[in-house]
Amino acid sequence: MTENALIEAARVSKAWPFQEAQKLLKRYPDGKPGGEPMLFETGYGPSGLPHIGTFQEVLRTTLVRHAYETLTGGAPTRLVAFSDDMDGLRKVPDNIPNAQLLADNLGKPLSRIPDPFGKFESFAHHNNAMLRDFLDRFGFEYEFVSASDRYNSGAFDSALSNVLSHYDAIMGVMLPTLREERRKTYSPVLPVSPTTGAVLQVPVEVLDPATGMIRFADEDGSTVEQSVFGGHAKLQWKVDWAMRWVDLGVDYEMCGKDLTDSVTQSGKISQILGRRKPEGLIYELFLDENGEKISKSKGNGLTIEQWLTYGTEESLGFYLFREPKSAKQLHIGVIPKAVDEYWQFRGNLPDQTLEKQLGNPVWHLLRATGNGEGAGDTLPVTFSLLLNLVGVLGADATADQVWSYLGNYVADATPEAHPELGELVRAALATNRDFIAPTLVRRAPAAHEAEALNALDAELAKAGPDTSAEELQNTVYEIGKNEAYGFGNLRDWFKALYETLLGSSQGPRMGSFIALYGIPETRKLIAEALSSQ
Repeated sequence: MTENALIEAARVSKAWPFQEAQKLLKRYPDGKPGGEPMLFETGYGPSGLPHIGTFQEVLRTTLVRHAYETLTGGAPTRLVAFSDDMDGLRKVPDNIPNAQLLADNLGKPLSRIPDPFGKFESFAHHNNAMLRDFLDRFGFEYEFVSASDRYNSGAFDSALSNVLSHYDAIMGVMLPTLREERRKTYSPVLPVSPTTGAVLQVPVEVLDPATGMIRFADEDGSTVEQSVFGGHAKLQWKVDWAMRWVDLGVDYEMCGKDLTDSVTQSGKISQILGRRKPEGLIYELFLDENGEKISKSKGNGLTIEQWLTYGTEESLGFYLFREPKSAKQLHIGVIPKAVDEYWQFRGNLPDQTLEKQLGNPVWHLLRATGNGEGAGDTLPVTFSLLLNLVGVLGADATADQVWSYLGNYVADATPEAHPELGELVRAALATNRDFIAPTLVRRAPAAHEAEALNALDAELAKAGPDTSAEELQNTVYEIGKNEAYGFGNLRDWFKALYETLLGSSQGPRMGSFIALYGIPETRKLIAEALSSQ
């Protein structure tokens, strides 16, 4: 495949990263002036621990970045991960220790609040470090930028002066969007109190844009005149976002659906400050298992650590790639399907046409993480099958036990020979221990089900140790189709097998399970089920 062929295929691809990257080609038909890198930005508010919603924005933006590089044959790009750690803490998150420590510092910039975990110089530094650890683990190429560093060092001073110079015009954008009561106290600039250190939501009077001087009432009612420069103020969120776009020269930034109005207003303010707003995608929000929006402060949904405990890095990327404009639930139950679908798409990749490859999530993910190898790899067993195996083995199942059973199914069954399968074994054991084993209850078979189980046992008694999974599956099928056993359809027969042998209403292809678990062990399961009548 030549580079020209790839570029041409990418230009007509319907895959969403290429569709997004096309916006940048229209923004700069002749490339960015002066050969400057195209600047992509992602934002993070470290008021709580980073969750998957935070992580996904970096991943998805990276996918668009690589799509743009593909379309342009390697034009230069940059990705800035920006942390708004000058924001004042508005409420104490539910999932944080030493809550009183945070409560005592409400209103102060996140980077000036002690770390409740006792590890870093501030709460923001702790959360920033967690985010960077995750991004580094996935091999993302990015530049981390802290709002506190920019404000405190004076790097934003000229941008703040620009905001003060256009104060009235910015107020003209924002005031019509606010309730009457809020209008009385609104200011684009939030001064930091010289007495309490809190970020104040108070009206300000601009005295001199050049020196950054403003006048405002402090918390004790006293009148204060001070410069906004050098970390003595920050901007309201929507104004801050626009200022950042202009000051950093951002060309692309995506955001969640809940920020749709912010994009509109920040775009107008960006124009006032001298630069059109970036291109971007507005994606749907993630929901927890109850259909509620996930939140850093609530700690609902899934953390990245949880997904990586019960799934894999690749499956997380795969789940986040799919349909960004559709709402997705984030809970433990979505992980097994994501793991298996990732490997299905990965195995399909080499045999697909170029057009299909560019629409395959794995094509994008392998490149976004700097790992172009791996296309076409498959695993000998599915994650779902592993979960059924460890479910039968019980909550105390060990990796050694699982690998001994895998020896029935896989040549050279060791984690050293099959490292990716080893990751699935690890995740399956954790999932079983915490979620599956406590819920499994095998029911006694009904009379007609017992007759069918006896028939299956008799057939397994005649099967040799080398009987293939396909042959075993055919045996199971034939018994289920036999009208003598009274099953209305095969689904009822398989459900009976799952509920009486595995303790679950859903399960794997039984032929594959029997081959993996072993014929003698499966016959023991049948005997246990029959004895429970």
